[in-house]
Formats: sequence, C-alpha cells, structure tokens
Amino acid sequence: MAPMNDGPFDRRVVRLHRAAAAMSRQAEFLFVDVADRLADRLDDITRRFPVALELGARHGAVSQALAGKNKTDFLVEADLSSTFARHLAVDEELLPFAPSSLDAVISNLALHWVNDLVGTLIQVRMALKPDGLLLAALLGGETLVELRHALADSEIAITGGLSPRLSPMVDVRDAGALLQRAGFALPVVDTDRITVTYPDVFALMRDLKTMGENNALADRPRTLARRDVFFHAASLYQDRHADHEKRIPATFDIIFLTAWAPHTSQQQPLTPGSGNISLTQVLQDP
Repeated sequence: MAPMNDGPFDRRVVRLHRAAAAMSRQAEFLFVDVADRLADRLDDITRRFPVALELGARHGAVSQALAGKNKTDFLVEADLSSTFARHLAVDEELLPFAPSSLDAVISNLALHWVNDLVGTLIQVRMALKPDGLLLAALLGGETLVELRHALADSEIAITGGLSPRLSPMVDVRDAGALLQRAGFALPVVDTDRITVTYPDVFALMRDLKTMGENNALADRPRTLARRDVFFHAASLYQDRHADHEKRIPATFDIIFLTAWAPHTSQQQPLTPGSGNISLTQVLQDP
C-alpha cells in the first residue's frame, strides 16, 4: 500500500530526488560528517545491538562510520530509493518490520522528509525490541536560515508575494515532545551546527540538488522560478553574509534524537508522594 500524501511533502518527488542523488557522491560530505557524529554517540553507549536498521542509508555512511567498532552483528541498510538501498527499499512512512524485531534503529538525515513524523516514530518504536534504541539525526529549524531569508525577501520585493520553496523543519524545542507522543522512554535531544561556505548561492543550490535536498513540497510552484528573483537573492545573501574572501556561509542545524523503547528495567520517575523526605525536613524553622 502506498502512503497517502497527506502532509507538506510530495513523497513521490522525495523518492525521485533521492534516486537522482544516488548517481553521485559529490555532495555526500554532510551525510558523512553526521554519520561520524552518530557513530560517536553510539560509542558512548556501553551496549551492543546485534540487529540494527539504518533508515535512510544512502551510500552507507553510517555503516562505514561503524566499521570495526563491533557495535552490531548485522546492519540492515534501507532507503526510500531502491537505487540507494543496499539491502531493502523502505518507505519511512510504511515500515515493513515485524514487532520487536530490531535492537536499534539509526537514521541519518532522512526523517525531515516524512509527512507524519510521530506516525513514523511510533512504527520505529513498535519494530524495536523492549529497551531497543532509536538514534536519529534530522535537519532542524535553523537549517539554511540565510538562504530562506534571502529568497523570501527577494521574492517579496520583486513579485509582492511568497512561494513555498524551502521545507518546514522540526524545532528542537518540539523534538522531545514528539518522542514522548510516540511512546519512547528516556528521550534526549541535542543539536550540532555545521557551517559550510560557498563561493555563491548558486553553488549552494547545486549541492542541495545533488544531495537530493531540493524542493519537494506538495504545493511547490510548478513553473520555473523567475531568474531575477534568484539573482536578487544571491546579491542579498552576499551583502549580508559574505566573509572577507567573499564566500557565503550555509548553516545546517542537526537535531539528534536518542530514545528507547520502553522496558521495565529502565529507570522510572517516582510517583507523587513516594519520596521518603518530608518537606518539613528540608525547610528551616524561621
């Protein structure tokens, strides 16, 4: 069954973009960098995960980052695009895994293209064994903030309107609540900021296209964008952000999610009134 396109993204276009990205490794630097950061976080957990899933595997950056670390016996490399997928083509919105079949699910910059993130997280939690691990990285709300502002200001100035061109993204303040709504225990959310510099905005947009991170909004414009809007945006971007070498920065906010499928062995919060110390023992007499 194909998922309903009930959300901001056209999943058919997301798949096409991912398939096109599989043809090149020229712009994989961001995924390699984040895969290394995911591997470092997994290293901090003193456990092995015999059967793990890499959701959104692309060229296998997570598998390569984990090589030799002895953290898993079998890593299933799955991706939305069958061109990328080494083991399995999987739609993140319709996971085919049996309940309690996985020890860990790791996702490298794929979940920000999901229409129903809570629904996908619930499916991940159900596929995990009790006390199984979710470790995911996705692009957060401040990603490409410079480009967003330059494009928006340019389009408003030239056309008097604003077209949907850049994706909505999860805010770090909401990420923990999403994990709790999906039924995960012990959620931890942290962020890293990665800044990449480019000679101009057109080089940045070429990289985004090569990554498969270009516009896949369901209500995206179906006509070619006006060239004067992009040239004006390029000028704004340069004026506002260029460094002394005339290179412009592009910000990628990476949100890391760590959470566990519930299990009775996990630390539980105390129930109200269960403490052994009375408030009167804490407060001093006036």
